[in-house]
Amino acid sequence: MGRILLLAAVLLLLLWLLRGRVWGRGRRGGDASADADSGGGSASAAGAAALPRDRRVLLQARVRLWRALPPVLQDRLLPRIEEFLARVPFIGAGGLTVNEDMRTIIAAQACLVTLGGEDAGFEALHGITLHPDEFVVEEADEDEETGVVTEGWRTLSGQSVDGERIVLSWRDVEEAEHRDDGYNVVIHEFTHFLEQTRPGGDPAAHKALEAAHEELCDAVDRGDDTLLDPYGAEDLTEFLAVAAEMFFSRPSDLRTHHPSLYGILRVSFALDPASWPGDTSADADHSL
Repeated sequence: MGRILLLAAVLLLLLWLLRGRVWGRGRRGGDASADADSGGGSASAAGAAALPRDRRVLLQARVRLWRALPPVLQDRLLPRIEEFLARVPFIGAGGLTVNEDMRTIIAAQACLVTLGGEDAGFEALHGITLHPDEFVVEEADEDEETGVVTEGWRTLSGQSVDGERIVLSWRDVEEAEHRDDGYNVVIHEFTHFLEQTRPGGDPAAHKALEAAHEELCDAVDRGDDTLLDPYGAEDLTEFLAVAAEMFFSRPSDLRTHHPSLYGILRVSFALDPASWPGDTSADADHSL
């Protein structure tokens, strides 16, 4: 009998200890949860803060061209931005640290250039180098008539290098948000990139583009004020890039003053920004 009582007492003790261990495990889990709400919660919050902010919030606040887009095109642009950011590396130069906001702002405007197409079209792009301000490059210019090569240095705000790399000034990227003259270095350089990686096109459109370029050259020679940046008079390639800037930044003005050119670009980009509800180009007082 005594043995039975002793065995029963031992069993009761074991059951009590096991119960205590399960409860204690529960408490430790509870304590861990409590830590997650305090110290552990801080670690979780820090992890969340390291993730990209909602793209829409950033773009709405920092990119005027995003605000011009109708919702259906914003929805179409977002996945292209994500794909671009996942594939294209950014490198800071001149001591500049490139952050996620900067990458997103540039990616959105780059992807806008190809938004009318079926694919993003950046397979050949190896990377983007971002300087804090304008940068200096060495250039060699050959005179077509004499063959004389002149070497020198040039200060740039953007550059498309061999259809493989884009170089940009971050200051100039930011200035596009505050200027009302159609200036946009991202649109400009990515138009160059597309021209380098997607040669060809409709011969009739090319001829019409040449005529529009000649019209700008004549106006610049006369000293007229022009809607398009006179820099576009340098050559047909620069003209296309300058016209693309105006097409996206001040589409209504371009359609009013250069309807044929606007029509060419509307077909080429497969977009009609003058019809977008967010287009504010005609709201400001732009004198020519």
